[in-house]
Amino acid sequence: MNDEIKIIIDSIYREKQTNNLTITGWALNTDSKSSPVISIDNQEQVSSYDIKRVLREDVNQIYEVDSDVLAGFSIQLEGIQKKNKLEVRFISEDGQSSESEWIDLGKKHPLIPGTEDKMARLMIKVHKGISYLKRNGIKSTIQRVKIEKIRNQSSYPSWLERNEHFDFEQIKAEIAGFQYQPKISIAMPVYNVEEKWLRRCIDSILIQDYQNWELCMADDASTDLRVKELLTEYSNLDERINVFFRPENGHISEATNSALALATGEFVALLDNDDELPRIAFYEVVKALNENPELDLIYSDEDKIDMEGNRSDPSFKPDWSPDLLLGTNYISHLGVYRKTILEEIGGFRKGYEGSQDYDLVLRFTEKTTSDRIKHIAKVLYHWRMLPTSTAVDQSSKGYAFEAGLRAVQDALVRREIKGHATHGRANGLYDVYYDIESEDLVSIIIPTKNGYKDVKRCVSSIIEKTTYKNYEIIIADNGSTDEKMKELYDSFAQQLNERFRVVVIDIPFNFSKINNIAAKEAKGNYLLFLNNDTEVINADWLKLMVSFGQQERIGCVGAKLLYPNNTIQHAGVILGLGGIAGHGHYGYPHGDLGYFGKLALNVDYLAVTAACLLMKKQDFDAVSGFDEDFTVAFNDVDLCLKVKELGRDNVWLHEAELYHFESQTRGYDDKGKKKKRFEKEKAMMEHKWSTLIEDDPFYNPNLTREIPNFSYRD
Repeated sequence: MNDEIKIIIDSIYREKQTNNLTITGWALNTDSKSSPVISIDNQEQVSSYDIKRVLREDVNQIYEVDSDVLAGFSIQLEGIQKKNKLEVRFISEDGQSSESEWIDLGKKHPLIPGTEDKMARLMIKVHKGISYLKRNGIKSTIQRVKIEKIRNQSSYPSWLERNEHFDFEQIKAEIAGFQYQPKISIAMPVYNVEEKWLRRCIDSILIQDYQNWELCMADDASTDLRVKELLTEYSNLDERINVFFRPENGHISEATNSALALATGEFVALLDNDDELPRIAFYEVVKALNENPELDLIYSDEDKIDMEGNRSDPSFKPDWSPDLLLGTNYISHLGVYRKTILEEIGGFRKGYEGSQDYDLVLRFTEKTTSDRIKHIAKVLYHWRMLPTSTAVDQSSKGYAFEAGLRAVQDALVRREIKGHATHGRANGLYDVYYDIESEDLVSIIIPTKNGYKDVKRCVSSIIEKTTYKNYEIIIADNGSTDEKMKELYDSFAQQLNERFRVVVIDIPFNFSKINNIAAKEAKGNYLLFLNNDTEVINADWLKLMVSFGQQERIGCVGAKLLYPNNTIQHAGVILGLGGIAGHGHYGYPHGDLGYFGKLALNVDYLAVTAACLLMKKQDFDAVSGFDEDFTVAFNDVDLCLKVKELGRDNVWLHEAELYHFESQTRGYDDKGKKKKRFEKEKAMMEHKWSTLIEDDPFYNPNLTREIPNFSYRD
């Protein structure tokens, strides 16, 4: 025996009723670059078995193997007779060497995802909870359990019952009245898909109420003869169904391009061969096109569908978010693209298999503008959960995430942006780091009245930890009476010399006016508004904020602020949350990924808190600074919205981290005059920004506006 045959078992799942097992993985003779022969030796332990060879693009790429080598395998074991170990042998082509894997038939392997009963699902949650505990500790785990308990009060099935009621006769009448009825071409690559999933996929197109579509399928040289028979059957059934049988396997990018070559429609929808569309999908797309025929890209919300047809895990997405897209392919499905632009960019690129859609949308959106991109906040795509799909197990396609990283890095190069991308904290998440083109002066403005301990902690942490050195600190002193403050200021002045200044602003408290006065004294090209009750955590906080703030399209840049107990205080402001505006992910543990990874991504928001906010001084001047009618509340939100009106993108950075000892200086606005003032400023916001409060484009109307945990809206 030698070690030239490499074997990896990816998963072993069992069927609920029969206890039949499905084993997936890959095996390769790394010397001869060939796939070994697979045999089951002690066959008396099962009544029957079926071995399928599968193309594994990740393995072929890593080991530089030709595409006709099928290293992957799927083994189905039926009628298990004994509960011993089953030997699966992998034999080299010349028969000179072999390796064995022993499958424990007596072990209670996990059920195929989506088929578990309540107890099994509970156990899965328990195992996930244990993993979370190991990563984040007991306090964070308890905090997340509390959040989940509240979230679970609103279940997805109950949300579906409340929201998915359709009058199909009315829909048909609307369609008949559409002035614009473009043809939608569905591009679908096909490869060795199981018959029932392919049928469900195609049938979901046939039942569409909007009828002006064509289905363009390219079979990528499937080895399963039943696939060709089925495709031929459907092409004979409906003249709108066109099939191209590729003579050789070219992987998903080339196969999809073959499907695109058949397309004659103005728009192209992308569909995987085992997923489904709801009946209203194309109706909703064409409805949006009738409202704006200039749209180039339409995308929707999506969810997952298991083998029993149960739906779960909806992805309720924001509107167009350029920074979020550089961190993850949040657009995904359903995506409908203008065909002329697809042709202009050359369709899909070979070598990006697994993340070919991500690479495509990054290139596509470079050829259009934000006003020609439309998000439909409805679930128009069901992503099938199968044992080997990334919908179930993202580790099943590791090559996809390497391709995704290349796609992001390529985007930076194409856009002539100096910087680099890295893998993020989870599969499918990426971090972009921009090179700082010019280390311009940053004026850090810190308002305070007394607050000796706060100011000492805040400024000391800046001096001791900050790697970006070209900054000045301006203390906007609002009438301090503590004699120790002068002594503290003198000590900072000795350390920073002319880079530390105190501007005395002895007026009744008005946060906006105090910051505006201090900003006039600033010498920097950037202004950074910082609360006195903050403390730097990440030494690169300012470097990161400047690197984003220097981008011409970016306006306000916010930071991740944590309470001293390491839970989230600020991770972006959502309008309409809790009334006027609230902080998303409030109270989540520091190590949590958040809603679809948003605590580990740089995310576009309408607003960020001025407890730590960086922006260009020219943008601040262009919007006349803070509105001084907002003396205490919502002044930062109003500022961000004014900057957004300049055409800028406001972004929150997940790695710019500080502690925030919130409201330790001034207290809360919940009594007497403070409450009246708050209500007045609340009414001002409602009058000025009612449209955005009603519908924040960076949130989603299907999510709750009551609490910051991204649960479903009642």
